[in-house]
Amino acid sequence: QVQLVESGGGLVQAGGSLRLSCAGSGRPFSSYAMSWFRQAPGKEREFVAAIKWGGSRTNYADSVKGRFTISRDNAKNMAYLQMNSLKPEDTAVYYCAASMTYYSDGYFPPEAMEYWGKGTLVTVSS
Repeated sequence: QVQLVESGGGLVQAGGSLRLSCAGSGRPFSSYAMSWFRQAPGKEREFVAAIKWGGSRTNYADSVKGRFTISRDNAKNMAYLQMNSLKPEDTAVYYCAASMTYYSDGYFPPEAMEYWGKGTLVTVSS
């Protein structure tokens, strides 16, 4: 079992920045690829970014490329999502997720994630 807890969400103006954190506990954190997803009101959960076990590879959704950066610190059992140049359409609940598989083709199906946090709300005002 892996427990994941997100933090760092909040209200920010368009153009601003936020850094989300995901704290992991339980099984060895470094065994899992870590991903971030988000779900806006009335919409399906969508992939945002992922990072491989040792951090050697990352993938991003086209909508966040160049603005968001995913990282991890396995020694601290932490994953992060640095979000810059935020837009109102980035408003959503952001979730971190863990999976044994890293999907090199860039498609990370939510149903394939093995563990989820409860999410943190990000609101971007215009």
